[in-house]
Amino acid sequence: MYIIDNQEVEAVRRVIESGQLFRYRGGEGGETDQFEAEWAELLGARHALAVTSGTAALTCALAGMDIGPGDEVIVPAYTWMATPVAAITLGAIPVIAEVDESLTLDPADVERKITARTKAIMPVHMCGFPCDMDGLMAVAAEHGLVVLEDACQADGGSYKGKRLGAIGTAGANSFNFFKIITCGEGGAVVTNDTAVYQKALVYHDLGCAFRAHAGDVETPMFIGSNYRMNEILSAILRVQLSRLDGILDTLRAEKRMLMGELSGVSAFSFNPIHDPAGDCATTLGLLFDTETEARRFIDGMKAEGMTVASPIDSGIHVYSNWTPVLEKRGAHHPARDPFKLCGYDVEYSKDMCPDTLAYLKRTVYLGTAINRSGDDLRGLIQTVKKVAGR
Repeated sequence: MYIIDNQEVEAVRRVIESGQLFRYRGGEGGETDQFEAEWAELLGARHALAVTSGTAALTCALAGMDIGPGDEVIVPAYTWMATPVAAITLGAIPVIAEVDESLTLDPADVERKITARTKAIMPVHMCGFPCDMDGLMAVAAEHGLVVLEDACQADGGSYKGKRLGAIGTAGANSFNFFKIITCGEGGAVVTNDTAVYQKALVYHDLGCAFRAHAGDVETPMFIGSNYRMNEILSAILRVQLSRLDGILDTLRAEKRMLMGELSGVSAFSFNPIHDPAGDCATTLGLLFDTETEARRFIDGMKAEGMTVASPIDSGIHVYSNWTPVLEKRGAHHPARDPFKLCGYDVEYSKDMCPDTLAYLKRTVYLGTAINRSGDDLRGLIQTVKKVAGR
């Protein structure tokens, strides 16, 4: 979805010529600090922490919220495997819950999956679709749980006027090669909770005790890892950030046109969207009555030279393909494996979330684009109508 041109080249040139590629030890106040301030302002969050990937953002955010051994974290059955893996990395057990027709986490099933061990809920704004944050936040408040929004596929999206990632206790973004904006690989944690931010800050930088800001960190220093962002990637992201709302406007305009032109087609409905205005609009979901009808539509589109896909075929985004998770191989060494240390039998199976599998099988995705010509868009619409009419 991203756009890259000479502005990013010049930003990288500026950093390289400065000789200051590291964000600390002379880089304070530089590209990474400025990106964090700009990202926090855009999302309406008090704090932002740039890290090396979306997975790193999820892991650091969970560490910031004190998630660890003995805890359960509820995750959706439709998400990139990094969502449950972040919990496992910290010693927690992911509990897999259903998504509904919106293909986002179902608050009703979340409530059914809560146990005495549950500490966190991780809604995932898949394909930029906003989750039902009102419903999920209400469940979290009722049960005293923290909420980590996985907004890795939803950079800049919103829900009822609030940017995704800044609604829960914390949020995580990704800027890898396949996201709305990119620096190749990168991520960010956002939060309004200073304690969560400081713990994530310590966790992301095992050298934190030696930094200039160490004296401002109130949480006691502890051993973390290394997920530090560098100045080159941050410089790219600062340019990318300036493009973000324009990209979203373009995608939303195309999705509105697709929905307007296709709303009268009887072969399918649209997957519901919890906030159409805040939807990132990278994807339009067509919901068919049966998997057979969805497959016939996919085959028909391919025969016309058009590429469409079903989310059930997206591999590791579907829980039934999370082989290391389902087989409970949680670490390289058994003494570090949460599944062996938790003291109870965690039950997973490939058919444990039948509603999710059914919705995914019945859905076909049409992707939007920021550089598609009007003729190409009209051609896509005509082809969809033609194939659906058959």
